[in-house]
Amino acid sequence: MNTRRTFIKTLGTGITAITLNAKFPLSPSNLLNSKFPVHVFTKCLQFLNYNEMAEVLARLGFYGADLTVRPGGQVLPENVETDLPEAVIALRDAGLDTDMIVTRITNTDNPLTRKILKTMANLGIGHYRMGYLNYDKDLTISENIDAHKFTFENLEKVNREYGVHGAYQNHSGKRVGGPVWDLYHLLKDRDPEFIGVQYDIRHATVEGAISWPLGMKLLAPWIKTTAIKDFIWQRDDNKWNLKNVPLGEGMVDFNNYFELYRSLNIEGPVSIHYEYDLGGAEHGEKYPSMSRDEIYSFLLKDLDFFKSRLEKYGL
Repeated sequence: MNTRRTFIKTLGTGITAITLNAKFPLSPSNLLNSKFPVHVFTKCLQFLNYNEMAEVLARLGFYGADLTVRPGGQVLPENVETDLPEAVIALRDAGLDTDMIVTRITNTDNPLTRKILKTMANLGIGHYRMGYLNYDKDLTISENIDAHKFTFENLEKVNREYGVHGAYQNHSGKRVGGPVWDLYHLLKDRDPEFIGVQYDIRHATVEGAISWPLGMKLLAPWIKTTAIKDFIWQRDDNKWNLKNVPLGEGMVDFNNYFELYRSLNIEGPVSIHYEYDLGGAEHGEKYPSMSRDEIYSFLLKDLDFFKSRLEKYGL
């Protein structure tokens, strides 16, 4: 039985490779020298090994991979010293690279923090996304912010030591960074070269609706990386819920966003997040129900949308 399973798995991989080569002929990315190197947030590609992932991204025309270096990710934090170099080698062998990774780093006392930062610095990876921080319900908002200031101050010091940049993603909800304005109070005394924000327009729109440009302007000096995705509000069972959708099909005002993006002179690595229905791949499933070619088509569609906006706004 095990032999049969292995044969079927191998056969399926071979067929997928043939289809991939036919549908997505290899072509070098035209974003390699861009001010906005476009990565894929690789949670949606965790069903692939490093070499397969690199080949797919090369054929689609991405700059590289925003690798998940966290529990349950493509690179487990405890294995970062061996596995992250392996992933980066696979990307570079395919003509790609990575300028950013996703972590759960929030504490400089955790021994894995320095291990991750040292490894990424040695590999020439300049940016990482931090983990999330919560509000303590027993403290006032001001007291929470005062407490979290030490987290950002300590991380800035360690980032400076390794020459890397840590970014906190603004994420809709009741955690730190949901209202966006709290991040300004945490960062206003910090050096943008070493710590800042991974600005997420989807989450900013959820929380800011029409006022989000004010928050983006406020945080602009600290925005060194960006995350891109789209959404709609959908009514189910008499309740309004968020639903993620492909870029340009939702409520994010990308025209306003890119105009502001340009006027604020924001540059740096971009991570496209694929969090709409990809047969479970969007949740990091190892065996998604959607075909690989269909998943790759969605990746390409959003990449083309983003590239068209860069061109439209002269970025």
